[in-house]
Amino acid sequence: MTSEDSHAVAGDGSASIRVLLAEDQSMVREALAALLGLEPDIEVVAQAARGDEVLAAARAHDVDVALLDIEMPGCTGIEAAAELHAACPEVKIVILTTFGRPGYLRSAMESGADAFLVKDAPAAQLAAAVRKVLAGERVIDPTLAAAALAEGANPLTDREREVLRAAAGGATNAELAAALHLSQGTVRNYLSTAIQKLAVRNRAEAVRTARDKGWL
Repeated sequence: MTSEDSHAVAGDGSASIRVLLAEDQSMVREALAALLGLEPDIEVVAQAARGDEVLAAARAHDVDVALLDIEMPGCTGIEAAAELHAACPEVKIVILTTFGRPGYLRSAMESGADAFLVKDAPAAQLAAAVRKVLAGERVIDPTLAAAALAEGANPLTDREREVLRAAAGGATNAELAAALHLSQGTVRNYLSTAIQKLAVRNRAEAVRTARDKGWL
């Protein structure tokens, strides 16, 4: 549903940009909603506190732009972006992050995001990004873009990332094998390869390094 009649009207008579704001910290979410609500042509019509609520909220409220935090329960903002982009490709997606991790930028763009900004950017910059993505532009924080280019691509395969994520809680190889439906030898091989690629000493350092770079 994208009929013009369903959209509110801005002060100049044009249709307001309908925004979904997904952020798990209620105070941050409400502050962002209040700041965006001051813009004459932007209306925050839906809010979500979990990544797995994004698609349903976007559909229910016929949004034009979704602003997604990366770190959310249920699923990450990047995972939510991929789901939303696949189901509703007409919805523009802005990823917001507190963490300037270059790997996040690459993952966000691959998920279908149209913009990637740090969360503490000025409200006017965020509002401008909303308008730009709706007009078909791509908006990327220049500092994060430079860092991502310098860092290079994620060296980890999908399977290595999956095993590292599962290992983050301190599970044994036997527990990882059972959870991931792999043999213990295969788990050891994935962990060993990831450790070598990241040039670290053990799995704990591998998890920490991959997270710091935004590769998990």
